[in-house]
Amino acid sequence: MKAIGIVGSPRRGGNTEILTNHALKALAEEGIETELIPLAGLNIHGCTGCLACWNAEMCSIKDDMWPIYEKMKEADGIIISTPVYFSSATALVRGLMERAGYVSQKNGRTLKGKVGGPLVVARRGGHNFTKAQMDFWFHILEFTMPGAVYWNMAFGREKGQVLEDQEGLDTAWSFAKNMANVMKKMNA
Repeated sequence: MKAIGIVGSPRRGGNTEILTNHALKALAEEGIETELIPLAGLNIHGCTGCLACWNAEMCSIKDDMWPIYEKMKEADGIIISTPVYFSSATALVRGLMERAGYVSQKNGRTLKGKVGGPLVVARRGGHNFTKAQMDFWFHILEFTMPGAVYWNMAFGREKGQVLEDQEGLDTAWSFAKNMANVMKKMNA
């Protein structure tokens, strides 16, 4: 079994990546193969509504989204993490979710039945809306979303500051352990 952690921050090595790596470590402890996929430096546009994906499993936009979508299809578990930008997921995350979601839905629901959920990091606020925004995406694509000891969010602004949020770290760890448990049961 494999789980991927897609980091939607446009900056490498920051709080969102740290929290995602923390969750992936919990999955690895359970024998799950893991891969971190940072979106920083990639070119991922939002959906244009051209509907090309309604006729074939493809996207007319030629950027860095398709290889990520292929990895999502292959994975048993998917974490998508984002910092909060003006009470929302980053444009990178939104573009990936829009397009991967449409392609999946219109081509046999290729992401249905996977286990996953979001991780959200912010300095102070906007967590709840951003988490809900991402939860809706996971739900409509028919993911199984395990719970955690709290909502999947953590606090931090300066690089590494998320490591001071023990409750946020514990929540990400709990979420990943529950994710591994569900993945094992679904693949038994």
